[in-house]
Amino acid sequence: MKKTAILGFGNPVRSDDGVGCMVIEDLKKRLGEAEPDISLLDMGTSAFEVLFQLRDHARIILVDGVLNTGEPDGTLYRLPAEAVEASIQDDPMVFLHSLKWDQALSYAKKILGEAYPDDISVYLISITNTRLEVGMSDAVQDAGKKVTDLILEELGMRK
Repeated sequence: MKKTAILGFGNPVRSDDGVGCMVIEDLKKRLGEAEPDISLLDMGTSAFEVLFQLRDHARIILVDGVLNTGEPDGTLYRLPAEAVEASIQDDPMVFLHSLKWDQALSYAKKILGEAYPDDISVYLISITNTRLEVGMSDAVQDAGKKVTDLILEELGMRK
């Protein structure tokens, strides 16, 4: 199996925005610590620190909530490779506690240089509620669980 980094983005105290972090927690429960080729990385509010842990990974899988899609909460998107590559910016504007998936990939590409992997998957979940509160809507939680299943399937590990 390719060494894979799975990154969950979001802020768990901003309601549905925490869905990426929820997927990482769900994967930790389902996979346990027995998978040496899989790194589960919570990108919460310390994303820049985590980006340096991507070295030596051949694959990256990202999960994040996405606002303003016009679709119902919990709608899933899996971006094609062309869309992922087109999202990478040369010098993205970021704030230390609000790094989003496309900005993270932009910085990862700069940090990793030639070691930046070609195999990247991005799962986005439509959200509308980012209020300061703990807990997610049922639709977004269900979508997060579905993404967990899709990732396990993508890795060839149905648990």
